[in-house]
Amino acid sequence: TQGLALIGGVLAVTYPFLKRFVALPQAYLGLAFSWSVPMAFAAQTGELPGVAWVLFVAGVLWTTAYDTIYAMVDREDDLVIGIRSSAILFGRHDRLVIGALQAGALAGLALVGWLTSLGHWYWAGLLIAAALAAHEQRLIRHREPAACFRAFLNNNLFGLAVFAGIALDYVFRG
Repeated sequence: TQGLALIGGVLAVTYPFLKRFVALPQAYLGLAFSWSVPMAFAAQTGELPGVAWVLFVAGVLWTTAYDTIYAMVDREDDLVIGIRSSAILFGRHDRLVIGALQAGALAGLALVGWLTSLGHWYWAGLLIAAALAAHEQRLIRHREPAACFRAFLNNNLFGLAVFAGIALDYVFRG
């Protein structure tokens, strides 16, 4: 856990400097945010099972998706001042790539549910999260900054749906 924490510290400290040098800082943010998954598994279980890495990858994909949506809000300003982002890198394919990232995150979360034998409450939460991701696609369809910002904020509900599914599955599993 301590070794993983050192890596996590490096990820967190270096992230703010990347927008000038890396075309995908949103993916790096995903690495930094999601690195908590293997750290938590190591701290709680003393191991790093496959499910930890699946959850890590799902977190990276989800973070990259929602932070790319956020980058769509600032795309024009970023182009003027020379900041790099996945929204700029993906260009007119941004919505397609975001959809693929969302689908990958949902597939990873589905694999986690299957590997850990989560029940119908979890799957209901995941279905709601998928509907919320579809709603985000609708919001970003015209690439209007205000709508993209609403789609970004919608990820609070996406995360809540997944969490509620886990919590309800835990409470009502019997």
